[in-house]
This record gives sequence, C-alpha cells and structure tokens, in this order.
Amino acid sequence: MSLPSRQAISAARQRFFETGASPRGLVGETILASWRRCRAIGLAPEQRVHAEPPGQPSLRELRERNEALLRLCRPELDLLYADARTSDSIVILATPDSTILEANGSTGFLDKAARVALRPGVSWREDLIGTNAIGTALHEGRAVEVHGGEHYFGDHRVLSCSASPILDGRGRPIGLLDISSASSVHHAHALGIVQLAIEQIERRLLEREAAGRDVIRLHHDAALLDTSREGILVFEDERLVAANRQAIQMLGLDWSELGRRRYHDLFESARPPSHLVIPLRGRDGEAFHARRQSGEHARIGSSAALPSHQPATTPGSMVFFSGAQDAQLIRGTRLLDADIPVLLQGETGTGKEVWARELHRRSRRAGRAFVAINCAALPEGLIEAELFGYQSGAFTGARRNGAPGLLREADGGVLFLDEIGDMPLTLQSRLLRVLQEREVHPLGSSRPVKVDFAIIAATLRPLEADVAAGRFRADLYYRIAQSCIALPPLRERDDCRALIVWLWQHLGADTQGITLAPETLEQLSDYAWPGNIRQLSGTLKTLVTLAERNKAVLPGDLPDFLRQPSHASFADHCSRPQEVPRLHAVARDTMQAALDACQGNVSEAARRLGISRSTLYRRLERKDDRPVQALRRRAPPAPA
Repeated sequence: MSLPSRQAISAARQRFFETGASPRGLVGETILASWRRCRAIGLAPEQRVHAEPPGQPSLRELRERNEALLRLCRPELDLLYADARTSDSIVILATPDSTILEANGSTGFLDKAARVALRPGVSWREDLIGTNAIGTALHEGRAVEVHGGEHYFGDHRVLSCSASPILDGRGRPIGLLDISSASSVHHAHALGIVQLAIEQIERRLLEREAAGRDVIRLHHDAALLDTSREGILVFEDERLVAANRQAIQMLGLDWSELGRRRYHDLFESARPPSHLVIPLRGRDGEAFHARRQSGEHARIGSSAALPSHQPATTPGSMVFFSGAQDAQLIRGTRLLDADIPVLLQGETGTGKEVWARELHRRSRRAGRAFVAINCAALPEGLIEAELFGYQSGAFTGARRNGAPGLLREADGGVLFLDEIGDMPLTLQSRLLRVLQEREVHPLGSSRPVKVDFAIIAATLRPLEADVAAGRFRADLYYRIAQSCIALPPLRERDDCRALIVWLWQHLGADTQGITLAPETLEQLSDYAWPGNIRQLSGTLKTLVTLAERNKAVLPGDLPDFLRQPSHASFADHCSRPQEVPRLHAVARDTMQAALDACQGNVSEAARRLGISRSTLYRRLERKDDRPVQALRRRAPPAPA
C-alpha cells in the first residue's frame, strides 16, 4: 500500500484543521474518518499528550491479567523483537482495549517512543490519543497504517506505525500487534510482517477451538489448501462455531453469523468424507475444494510455506501421460536442457505443476533444486523479499543474517513460476532483468549475485491478450514464451476413459473388489469436467471411499453434478475440427452463453458451469474490457 507524501499530509492537515475543508484525496479514507471522529469528541490536534508511566505493580498486574495472550504470541514476538533491534524499530503487543502490554526492539527508538507515551501500561485508545495505528486499528477491526502527520496529535508526527488486531475464531479481538519506527525511516514491509505473524498466531488459536470438533478447510484452488490462504470452518454438530478471516471472506459471511449458521445453510454438497480433497459447492453456486478433519484428528497445525521445494516425484504420486503427451515432454526437456524457457498454458486443474515436475525429473538438472513459486499467493508486501532475498536489517522483520531468496535457492536447478500472469507489473520488470542478466540484487545490497537456473512458467490466463491490454509486459512475455506447451482441458482429450481407468486402479479400488459399472464409466467419460484432472481425481477418491467392497459403482452412486447433461457449447466447438479456436476463446464463449441463458445471474451461471463466481467475473471482464456488470445490465430482468 502506497503512503501519501509528506507534502500531501501537510496540505491535508491545513485544509482539515485550519480551514475545515475536506482533504479527500490527500489522505486515505480510514485516516479521514478517524480525524472526524476525534474532532467530533472535542480532541484538539495541538494539545500535548501527558501519560505518566505506570508503576511496576501496575505493570506486573497488567502482565498477569494478560498472561495467556503473552504465551500465545511469544514465538512471533521473540523473532520480531530480535530483528527490530537491528532495524531501528520496535514491536508492540497491545490488549483489546488498546493498552500497550509489551514493547521491545531498538533501544534507541524505545527511548524516543517513550517520550511520546508509546510505552507499556499506556492506553492508546483513539478517543484518548487521537488517530494512531493501535487505537484506530482496534476501532476499525482491521489492519491500519498511520504515517507521520496522519497522527491526529502533532506530537506523534515523529512516528510511523503499522498495526492489525489479533482475532479469535469468532472474530473478537484478543489483542493487537504493531511495528513502529521513526517517520523518517518508514519500513515499507512492516504491515506485511505484522500480518504474517498474526496469521500464525490466529492459526494456533483456532487449533485450540477446533479440538474435538469437525474442521473443514477449503479454497477455490486445491493447491492452496494447507497454506495460510485456506479458509477454515469449525463445526459443532451442524453449527458453525468458529472460522478464520479467509473463510469468512470466501463465503461472504459476517462474524455475527457464527453460532447461527448450519452446514447446509452454507453448502449444497454433502459434508465431505474425512481427509479427502473433494469438490464442494456453496449455496450460491461457488465452487471450492475442501478437506474435512473430524474429532481428535481435527488439527490445523502451522501453515505450509507458499514456495515448494519438494522433489520432482513423490512416491505413490499419480502421473498419467499419453503417447502424444510423452512426445511433448521429450521436446520440452530438450528445450529446458538448452536453457530455453518453457511456458505451460492450460485451465486450472490440467496438471501444470505435474508437467513442470516431470520436465525437471527428465532434465539434466534433475539432481538439483526444483523451486515452485505461486506468483498469485505470495504476500503482496513481501514479494520482492521472498523472490530476491535481502541483507540483514533491510526492513523491519528481516532475519538477522538476511535470506537468500527463492531465485537464489533455485540456483543450478529449475525455477517454476506458477500463475505468472498474476505477477504485479512492477515486479515483472525486475524479474525480466534477472532473466536477462542472470544475476539477483538482494534488498539492501548494492552487489549483484550470479544465478543459473532453467525457467518453467505456467498460467491459465491469455497472456497475449494481457500484453495487448497492457496488463503484462511484452518483453517478459517474449522472454518466457519462447516455447509454449498447451495442456488441453479434460473435455478435449480423447484419452479420458483410459485416464479414469488408470486413476481407478492407482487408487486401489481393484484390490478392494470395487469396480465401475460400464454405464458409470460411460457417464464419467462423457462429463465435461470443468475442474479437469484435479476435479476428476477428487471425485474418484470420493467414490472409492464411499463404495462397498466387492461391489460395482452404479450411476445412481454418482454425485448430483454428474447427473446433469454436458454443456452443448463444448460439443459445438468440437464439431468443427477444421476450425481450432483458442483455448481462452472457447472458455470465454461458453461462459458468456451461460450468463445469457441465466439472464445475467452470475451465481446461477457459475453453478451451471461448475466454476466459481470469481473465475467467471475475471474471465468475462477480459472479453472486451467491459466490466461484467455491463454484461449483466444487458440481460433482461428475471421474472418476479
């Protein structure tokens, strides 16, 4: 998040405090709303803040009352304190009423902060201290940055603060974490560091609430299950009793609905069987991938790291390549060995990472690292630090000895850039420079470091269209797209039946005497599978789990979505072999046809297509640069 300049803040203060005019556009809406609240209760911006330091008995009592909060946050606090000491900043833990419980970090800055009452035992409630990150974040119930003159009181203009509440599984604040520094040396990554630490704290807290209860973990992308991006729902019997922020946002819920909503208020699909990743459909038609953990096994654990450093193959992994695909792999491996980048293009669930790992396994770099980076899932405030590494003290929260970064960790091996189409434009230019010069500039260092790795990129987006629309750099596109491999969706493959049989065998169904009736196999083969191999694999796992030993799976045993007729639009495209449409054009036209058939009802269209609303919005917004809202207005209103 970019901060307003010192000049803009100065102009905003002059308008607001001296002339009474609105400074809209000069400061953020959060800051402006806080200023208005402070003025409404009679706080004067020029008044001095006098907060006597509490005595040791009071501080000791404060710590005793909040011992549980201190214990919960201790791992993250100790790590942040150690790094803050080298970056001229301090880390603050506050109670839910905005009282500073603990502050530690740079000794020099601790003294400066104490002069303006930023010290343990002092309340920084907004109605007492004016606009400030601690009090305003707790008032707003979300992350807030307050920089320099954005503070209400003039005495606090020396501070730059980034804070966010710590929430329990019912959305109630149990505390707050803040990183503060001098306004002259604002750390751009401070808020990202705070939010990462809080994600870990809240995850441990939710694990306690989940003990002995049913837990459903979900995400639109199955690859993001078991990461900090997944949604977590905790049920007691059928009632939703706790959740994390991500789940609340994904399902469009309000915290007040916890305790009142039941499972079938949220989902059309039956409750998933334990431990299997299967498709799950929300009441509004939105599609998720989900895993359920029940009873004593409902442990959330720490979040998995976003980057992957796993070996190219995993024992027992399911990989199926046809003869034509094997020929593509041979070609791709030769290109990779010649250090020519390979771009994998295909819809979600077509197995892009499986292909990337197989290319690495067959290449001359097979014995070296395979580093996978999901460009869409890296924390926005930390992308550069994660990719390029950093020196000690480069920013608040940086490790004492720095970090090499993922690009240097891939040295000698293969770097897999998944969802590269979602990489921010500002970062694309830096990546291009790395690919051209084969060297990395870590944050905080002026000395480049040489790197050597092969590149595999992957995307489900039409990058050519994104280049034309200015959403993706043309020079980076031509650098990574020197060789493209299109992974067809399952509905366009002629080996779907063979794949189903192969997957069924590798799931161990044959050893249990579980077979697929011929008509069941026919129905599975004829389905369009909008979620592709990922959806097919999850569905087959579910069928094996629910089937009885030594019996055949009949069509009546199939999930409801498999009993719907396949979409005619796919058949229409396939009936004209002489006209080979672009992959994204087929998907786009199908989505538009579904939207028109549903009279502009996005939820219903997404349900019929078997995709999420967000996917439908994103793909249609890129049709002709008109927002999907305009497309919806074009459709006739639904009957009352």
